[in-house]
Amino acid sequence: MIIGRKKEQEDLLRLVESDEPQFCAVYGRRRVGKTYLIRETFGYNFTFQHVGVANGDMKRQLSAFRDSLRAAGLEKCNLPKDWFDAFSMLLQLIEQSNDRKKIIYLDELSWMDTPKSKFISALEHFWNGWATARAEKDVVLIVCGSATSWIVNNIMKNRGGLHNRLTEQIHVKPFTLAECEQYVRFQGIPMTRKEIVEAYMALGGIPYYWSLMRRGESLAQNMDRLLFSNDCKLRNEFSELYSSLFKRPEPYMAIVEALATKKIGMSRDEISSTSGVENSGLLTKMLDELEQCGFVRRYQAFDKKKYGATFQLIDNYTLFYYRFLREVDVVGDGYWLSAIDSPKISIWKGLAFERVCLWHIPQIKKALGISGIISAEYSWRTAATDEHDGAQIDLLIDRSDNVVNVCEIKFSSDKYLITKSVEQAIRHKLAVFEQVLGARKSVHLTMITTYGLQRNEYSGIAQSQVTMDDLFV
Repeated sequence: MIIGRKKEQEDLLRLVESDEPQFCAVYGRRRVGKTYLIRETFGYNFTFQHVGVANGDMKRQLSAFRDSLRAAGLEKCNLPKDWFDAFSMLLQLIEQSNDRKKIIYLDELSWMDTPKSKFISALEHFWNGWATARAEKDVVLIVCGSATSWIVNNIMKNRGGLHNRLTEQIHVKPFTLAECEQYVRFQGIPMTRKEIVEAYMALGGIPYYWSLMRRGESLAQNMDRLLFSNDCKLRNEFSELYSSLFKRPEPYMAIVEALATKKIGMSRDEISSTSGVENSGLLTKMLDELEQCGFVRRYQAFDKKKYGATFQLIDNYTLFYYRFLREVDVVGDGYWLSAIDSPKISIWKGLAFERVCLWHIPQIKKALGISGIISAEYSWRTAATDEHDGAQIDLLIDRSDNVVNVCEIKFSSDKYLITKSVEQAIRHKLAVFEQVLGARKSVHLTMITTYGLQRNEYSGIAQSQVTMDDLFV
């Protein structure tokens, strides 16, 4: 059973309805469910399917390709001498196939592109020189890979023979909270919505991570087993994750490590000085790739829209890694259970809930009744001056109807109580923001909390509320 992914499935099935040859790239980060989506959508029925070999040289890649051709029914199949020869054999397989649509599925494409292999040139020749020239117009080529940057740079942004050849691009994104809830219900795992949110804080919406949850264990027990036990499955996921995405992962990891130190994000100059990565075209390329992979979001500073972007780390698992897992001494059964009520974890939950909200801005807008209004979303900060003490806002929704929603995000185990001191802090923040903004737009305070606000003499400061339940829509 596929959870969610309705649009992605529709896009895939539309390929076989077309009267023209189709070339589709499916991309997304490791463990997000790309391969499962494609195989389930087509019922595991392909004219040909092949998965590249991790860390295999050209000879090993070609040998595996030959094995896949044989498995698909090409009997007379010697070891290809190069990729042009390999695709010529694939051509023979397609020509002998009786399938109405010849669906060719190539997974982990970047692994096949070994040094000096001319894989891309051979793929270009296969598509341009034969697949699109075939009178039957019945070839559907689907390429996929976890190395998102490779797919984007070599297929989607190809400046050679594959330029503008794609007919469809499908970005498989992490699950939303609603999809995670559907998944745990399907698995028969009893979890409250608050527990699902807390799990999302650490795991994000990565289906594979959620598949490791066990029935009969509490959330804390699952967290200990998956992230903190001596033989846990996800403790080493960090290095494997970045190594699978980037051929030289070290500078990318240096960038995300720098971004992990500042929750509201950094400018290019700040990233460069903190990470040690030179502020050049290479940094631009790396930031673009991190954004394409869903690790980083880019936004223009609200009051400095002409002065460059701010980059913010939003990948939940990466943030959890830097907060907890990198510490060598934090390992061993029972850590999470023993520390569950500690100030460190309580502080982390507050920060992590903000990231969860950033992943669910469409749901927040829907709860506010502004889904149809064009908007831009920012985080905002201003340093102290002689006129004010400075302020920081984690989420602004700048609307085209001349309203700005200033969102205060609070995670709690019960209805959130706005005390006198909290109200004063919020009023100060609003005053500083309005001073910087001027009289250009109306400012509405939106409180985003787990269970809503506890009514008292201070709760009226909020014009609108969004609760945890609203994020599950």
